[in-house]
Amino acid sequence: LASFLEIEAAGGVFLLAATFAALLWANSPWDQSYVDFWHTELTVRLGDFAISEDLAHWVNDGLMTIFFFVVGLEIKRELVAGQLQERSAAVLPGIAALGGMLVPALIFLAVNAGGAGVDGWGIPMATDIAFALALVAVFGRRVPPQLKVFLLTLAIVDDIGAILVIAVFYTDSLRFGWLLDAAVIGAVVVVLRRVHVRYLPVYVALGAALWLSMLESGVHATIAGVILGLLTPARPFQRELEAEAIVDRLENRSDLKAEDVHRTARLIKESVSPAERIEHALHPWTSFVIIPIFALANAGVPLTAEPLRDLSPVLVGIVAGLVLGKLVGITAFTWLATRIPGVDLPAGVRWPQVIGIAAVAGIGFSVSLFITDLAFDDALLKTDAKLAILLASALAAALGFVILSVASQDHWPFRRSAPSPTADPPA
Repeated sequence: LASFLEIEAAGGVFLLAATFAALLWANSPWDQSYVDFWHTELTVRLGDFAISEDLAHWVNDGLMTIFFFVVGLEIKRELVAGQLQERSAAVLPGIAALGGMLVPALIFLAVNAGGAGVDGWGIPMATDIAFALALVAVFGRRVPPQLKVFLLTLAIVDDIGAILVIAVFYTDSLRFGWLLDAAVIGAVVVVLRRVHVRYLPVYVALGAALWLSMLESGVHATIAGVILGLLTPARPFQRELEAEAIVDRLENRSDLKAEDVHRTARLIKESVSPAERIEHALHPWTSFVIIPIFALANAGVPLTAEPLRDLSPVLVGIVAGLVLGKLVGITAFTWLATRIPGVDLPAGVRWPQVIGIAAVAGIGFSVSLFITDLAFDDALLKTDAKLAILLASALAAALGFVILSVASQDHWPFRRSAPSPTADPPA
């Protein structure tokens, strides 16, 4: 969990750099090259079958499948061995996340009811884990670890909601033949798991086939990544591993052979679940490479004052939904959850800090941009939405920063507080 939090927070820095690069490119004298580059057609052909998409769609439909695969792995781990495993620990962030999705969506619908942008109601529901954790990481130990876990769990439940919204509400048409193929491939994966097939290339091939089936079925292709993540075993094959027995096997045998070393290495490897091993391998790639590339491909919008002067309903709905909706929804639903017997705030967490985290959750950057591409076909609506996401994320980050600074009893979190005269010297 600590490793996941650190990678997400560090990934936020790369995401911010990629966002600035996209904005500079799209607003430079070479702005047309930005559009031309991401609209370059790329065709992958296998015999008579070919897939032809522009680079932006290869990023959104292809690379982002790996991102959602890692999201699926993290959801599976949390369900099996993490915060979502225990009802008492999952209820509070789960209800908070529900409020953080419902209230922003309702605000957007209230502003855009009957308008051309009404389909964008899913955009302000999302929370960007990387940016949110990167901002919270600035405060270091001033923010208790329990609050970071609360934010992470809330964001994971938020991801589950976003995945369901994408799969159910942003699917234009279904091709049931391809959908049946996807179901059969998923069933094959389950059967192979049960007969203990562990050869990774088999699952890579099945994953590629599942992705293609989902792409052709009409359901967004990235859902294939989530499905594979949820089907990956989250418990180790080797449940009991005695360190002393391994040391004895390797050190006290005069006839030690290479096969003994390989067998022992396999036992050690299988003492960690496949989900955790794969997530450990892929998570840095998604945080430091894939998501920044996604931002570079999608965050490049012309920065003009025209949408602000016109105050388009899409812009107002997204900004109000992310900045106010998240703050009110998460805070109110967290308070309601604590009215349930046995449900309390995590130890060491105070209400001002919860309000600060609710504000930080309004940073909806990456998944909000992703849903924008699904919700709108009109270029002007997309531009308004992307500009609104950038503005809302910046406002939510600033608001959350201020509230957490005050809640941490230090108005400037970079300042080192002087040690107490009676405090023991540091070890």
